[in-house]
Amino acid sequence: MRKLPIAAALLLVLLGVFSRRHHAPLQPEPGVLAAEVPVQVDLDHGAQLQRGDTTLTTRAHFDITARVLSRKEYSSGADAELIPLDLALGWGRMSDSAVLANIDISQSGRFYYWHVKAFPIPRREIETSSANMHMIPADADVKRQLDQVRPGQLVHIEGFLVDASRAGGWHWNTSLTRDDTGAGACELIYVERVDAAAP
Repeated sequence: MRKLPIAAALLLVLLGVFSRRHHAPLQPEPGVLAAEVPVQVDLDHGAQLQRGDTTLTTRAHFDITARVLSRKEYSSGADAELIPLDLALGWGRMSDSAVLANIDISQSGRFYYWHVKAFPIPRREIETSSANMHMIPADADVKRQLDQVRPGQLVHIEGFLVDASRAGGWHWNTSLTRDDTGAGACELIYVERVDAAAP
């Protein structure tokens, strides 16, 4: 009777070790990995997509190539079912290892945080060249691809910026600019394609 709990505990430990290795950060050489800013094409008339009890309204087509600064998975609650993963992404000098070596980055509670002892680049450049983005996989294949993305990796993501709503008044709107900060500044991306550079 005692072997089952021990085996289950061992399995959980092994899964945790595998997950940490699977998502272990990469350490690219210094240099800008993603020089271009994200490309956004606003839509005059957005389409509506249904995901369970959530309606997604497309606001803009979105195309980004960026370095993954951090990743945070969410596994509980209705929001986690819709948005299982957040990626903090950086482009321009926020994709350069030489710059990022001087910036501490973390994610928690659907936010992305950074801290510096001394600014390696201007504060406003950090704010406008990085963002926390909420990933809504279009299908199971996209979700599997997102599950494999590692911090430090260069990724290309295509899809739509969307607003999400449910009956009863719940809503979660996407940011439509890279210039904002704080609450409401995150992008909700309905991800139709993701390509990650080989480690």
